[in-house]
Amino acid sequence: MPIHLRLVLLLGVLGLGVATVRPLSALPPPRTVEGWLQQLPPSPAWETWLRAQPALPDLTALPGQAWLPDPLRRSDGTPVRTAAEWPARRAELLQLFQHYVTGTMPPAPGNVRVQSRETRREGAVTSELLVLAFGPDHRARLRVELLIPDAPGPRPVFLTQENHRAWAVVAVSRGYIGCIYAGADSQDDAAAFAQVWPEHDWSLLTRRAWAGSRCVDYLLTRPEVDPGRIALTGHSRNAKQALIGAAFDDRIAAVISSSAGAGGSITYRLSSETQLQESIEILTRRYPDWLHPRLRFFVGREHLLPVDQHELVACIAPRACLLSIAQNDSVENVWGLEHAWREARRVYELFAQGGALGLRHRPFSHATRAGDIEAYVDWLDSKFGRGAIEATTPPVYPAYADWQRASGEVVEPARLPPAAVAPDLHARIGWMLGEAPPLAPTRPDAYGREPEFWTEMLHRGPVPKDVEKISLNFGHYLTGDLYRPVSAPAAAGTAAPARLPAVIWMHPHSVPFGYIPAYSAIDRRFYQDWVRAGFAAFCFDQIGTGSRIEEARHFYDRHPHWSLLGRTVADTRAAVDALLAHPFIDPERIYLVGFATGSMAALHAAALDPRIAGVVAVAGITPLRTDTVNQGTGGIARWAQWLPLVPRLGAFVGQEARIPYDYEDLLGLIAPRPVVLLQPAIDYQSDATELARCFTTAGRTYTRLGQPGALQLVAVDDYVRYSRRIADEVVRQLQRLAAP
Repeated sequence: MPIHLRLVLLLGVLGLGVATVRPLSALPPPRTVEGWLQQLPPSPAWETWLRAQPALPDLTALPGQAWLPDPLRRSDGTPVRTAAEWPARRAELLQLFQHYVTGTMPPAPGNVRVQSRETRREGAVTSELLVLAFGPDHRARLRVELLIPDAPGPRPVFLTQENHRAWAVVAVSRGYIGCIYAGADSQDDAAAFAQVWPEHDWSLLTRRAWAGSRCVDYLLTRPEVDPGRIALTGHSRNAKQALIGAAFDDRIAAVISSSAGAGGSITYRLSSETQLQESIEILTRRYPDWLHPRLRFFVGREHLLPVDQHELVACIAPRACLLSIAQNDSVENVWGLEHAWREARRVYELFAQGGALGLRHRPFSHATRAGDIEAYVDWLDSKFGRGAIEATTPPVYPAYADWQRASGEVVEPARLPPAAVAPDLHARIGWMLGEAPPLAPTRPDAYGREPEFWTEMLHRGPVPKDVEKISLNFGHYLTGDLYRPVSAPAAAGTAAPARLPAVIWMHPHSVPFGYIPAYSAIDRRFYQDWVRAGFAAFCFDQIGTGSRIEEARHFYDRHPHWSLLGRTVADTRAAVDALLAHPFIDPERIYLVGFATGSMAALHAAALDPRIAGVVAVAGITPLRTDTVNQGTGGIARWAQWLPLVPRLGAFVGQEARIPYDYEDLLGLIAPRPVVLLQPAIDYQSDATELARCFTTAGRTYTRLGQPGALQLVAVDDYVRYSRRIADEVVRQLQRLAAP
């Protein structure tokens, strides 16, 4: 798909110093097939489906909501206040999910029977290999294996997919009946259901989830089975189908969702390419049959999706549900899951069953280990009255309420402290970022650098032959990686290597891998392009991401009057110190490249540190004082209450005009150093009109200082992502800025 770059504002000596080449504007949702194909990356399967549709949706008719939709508010706006009112809301949500996410499914066939059975003994366990038949003329088939331990019944059931048979074996050793069905990539009898019920547009994962319910149909005929203690489990894509199955089938008493990721337990709004994560675009293109093709219409416009995955979890209430996540898993992120858990928990609390929705963090990456499965069975035991080991863990990410509790601060915008209204901009910015603790100077050192097993898990290798990687410890015991060309160009007129310009990568809120994209459509090592263009590239994980996830857990308990953004700015300035300690770095040419929240941090750091020579920022900003709840962006609450980067900002929700500074002030402090903002035209978290006004205002400062062309705003006809074209444009802008 061609991506067009439009130079929108080039500040020059015209009138007020601003020449408008083309207004910055948001691209509306297309109304034609060709329009959709131009706005989204190529997907042959989706194009075929799209061209077969008799009519296209009008997304402009959908109300946008940047934050997670309220599961306790009906589509007509009326609230759900009691448990008795919940079933009607649940039915409404399940209907929406069938339309937008899962596709429709047939009702229970009511005629499940055993077509064949093979029984054998394995020690103290009876194994039954069954083929179930059901549906029209019993044409649908499903292979099932039962593992029944020799123990008095009725017994609880551990229901799972064929490739998780070993999980069932663990559960059987703990007294459960294991039920394994052919609803996975390794064995998939559900794929053929589409031909048996062609009138339904159900997706592959939905068919597999429906197959699990047919197992329940059969299990309820067996005297060995306790009908009130049937648990459904799954991992990764199987966890997605487990959540679908439990949401639609209330006979399932408990469900374990293990690393369900995007499209499972992680909401689409909080897992996108804005966080360098698996997204609607990646899901619907790489796995076009997993979910309904209609979901792809919401690529880059997740705020228009009428439902989100936390509401699927809510539909399981008040039955037991465990959401398990790996902290460094490429398909999910801790922050997104914890918000889904909090929002769905509100429904559980209607039933006074908040504890029935559990959260469990696993260390490391996507895989599970024996101890994880034992813990899953521990949790089931606790919910089924068989044991007392809860096996859940507390959230990692602090909530806004956690900061309020720890700090005890009550910020009154009408009565701000002196630092917040000081004439000095630095003091106002410093007040918002918070009071940093004493930060002693340090020097980079090899001791404490990132260990190799972290490098492997976070996908930071191997390094190509033309790139040298220097791993080091810097700042306050942080790890960073400095990349440079193996063969540096010679300085003019000498044989000595020239000093290199340097780039510090300010990554977005990419939780699992930090500075490396997790499950993105782009090349994970695009920073190597900067090295090949003649730059040194310095990369480190921001607090709460990658190798530093656990640092976020008690940050506001340790530093109640600081902020996560303030910490990131301090770490960025320490990265500048580390670069200046290397003689091959040109101290006059140290730049920042930011994306999304990384752009926010980059502009704050550059405003406070004159050693930073310039900034290239991709998306991520909209003026603060006009970022109200009515703008549809989510407002300033997303930087304080959703992601507590700047908690003091939360006090200004509804009183945004009183915020002590704004982005034009930051840009004015950076001036006359160059700033380039690459702004995607599809970005519901940025107000195009206000952003253009901000740059117009800041441009006056650049003009007054004699550098009218140093501030540029470039529009990109694309949705928010760090695409290959964006990566190439960043290289071009860096080369322009660093040119002699």
